[in-house]
Amino acid sequence: MEVLGVDVGGTGIKAALVDTKRGDFASERQRVPTPESLAPEDVLQAVADSVRAFDAYAGPVGVGFPAVVVDGAPRTAFTAHHVPGWIGFPVARLLGERLQRPVTMLNDADAAGIAEMRFGNGRGEKGVVLVLTLGTGIGSALFVDGRLVPNTELGNLYLRNQKQVSERYASALVREEKGLKWKTFAGRLDKYLRHVNRLFSPRLIIIGGGVSKDYDMFIPELTVETRVIPAALRNRAGIIGAATAALEGWPH
Repeated sequence: MEVLGVDVGGTGIKAALVDTKRGDFASERQRVPTPESLAPEDVLQAVADSVRAFDAYAGPVGVGFPAVVVDGAPRTAFTAHHVPGWIGFPVARLLGERLQRPVTMLNDADAAGIAEMRFGNGRGEKGVVLVLTLGTGIGSALFVDGRLVPNTELGNLYLRNQKQVSERYASALVREEKGLKWKTFAGRLDKYLRHVNRLFSPRLIIIGGGVSKDYDMFIPELTVETRVIPAALRNRAGIIGAATAALEGWPH
């Protein structure tokens, strides 16, 4: 079955039809800029316009959103921006009314994690698995025997002797901003992963996000005891996972 998935970000809104049996795109990916205002009504309209661009599609829609999401509404700020009006804004309900179809909304890292567990390198893995997306921050999706524990937000953990949250210490953006060499970045990431490992004892950690394409530059440098592997779906994961969530009724 083909289902439309949407990945909402701070700079772009990306959408594609997904073949939910194969876990891959069934159409070209479409991208429109996120409105500069980042205001709820403006972003809602941009998402609706993205969906309507697939004019032959009239089925359910899955939306990955960069915030903690409870009952179809954000419970934290939109991305790193503290734009008024987002917390509690009923995105899924209003979008569903505007589009006249069911809309499932979930945290963007959770969406990426669902895709990786269903179709990527987490497929068939049992026990506790942690999917981390390294980008402008650190997104996290925690699974127990394939079941999602939603909205974990582990990029907000503080490390010992650090005065800032982990995602301001070990994200891909920090590596770029500070011009860190791969070995130095790996050391920072290792410190973060060791902390997460102490808290959750996962059997497997999967590293996603754009940086995962360079996994051979930093994963071999890690010393954390848990097995760490790169994600398979990379930047397609958010759209694929959002579509899968819409079809299957995640989180469940």
